[in-house]
Amino acid sequence: MSIGMKRGTVFLEEHQTAWEESARTVINDIQSVLDGLNADVQHIGSTSVKSVKAKPIIDIAVAVNDLDEVIARNEKLAERGIIFRFDERPDHLLYVKGDFEKDTRTHHIHVIPKGSEEWKNYLCFRDYLNENLSIAKEYEALKLELCEKYGNDRNAYTDAKEDFIRRVTAEARKIYADRY
Repeated sequence: MSIGMKRGTVFLEEHQTAWEESARTVINDIQSVLDGLNADVQHIGSTSVKSVKAKPIIDIAVAVNDLDEVIARNEKLAERGIIFRFDERPDHLLYVKGDFEKDTRTHHIHVIPKGSEEWKNYLCFRDYLNENLSIAKEYEALKLELCEKYGNDRNAYTDAKEDFIRRVTAEARKIYADRY
C-alpha cells in the first residue's frame, strides 16, 4: 500500500482499496477516543473517490458539537498517533498522522462543527464526484495538470484547485440540499 507523502510535495496515484481500509482504521481510532461526543467521522477528499487518482494522503472529517471537547482529548488521540497541529482557521482543528521524522503525512483529520457549511461542503463534494464520473474525471485531469506544474509546491497546487472545488460544491449543494 502506498500511503503518505512528504510535506510540500505533490504526486498522484491510482485509487487503492487500501486507502479505504486505512481510513476505516483511523476512523475507528478516532471514534473510540471521541466516544460520548456523538462525533460523525467520514472519509473525504480524493482518496474517498474511487474513480480518480489522488495524493496518497487520507483526509478525514470529524463533525462535533464542541471543538474544546476534542482538544481535551489530544493526549489520547496522540497515543493513537493522531497529533494536533493547529487551529487551521476559525472553527477548524487540524490533526495529522504520519512519520514525523521523515516529514511525511499519511492522514489529515479536519475537526469542524457539526452541521457547519464546511461539513456539508466536504460531504457534498465527495458524494457528487462519486456519483458523477464525468465531473470526477474532469477533476482528475485538472489535478494531473496541476501536479505537473506544482509538484514541489503543494500550496500552489491546492490554491489552483479552489475554483473547480467551489464551482462543483455549489452545484452539489443544489442537488443535495436536504441530504446533510
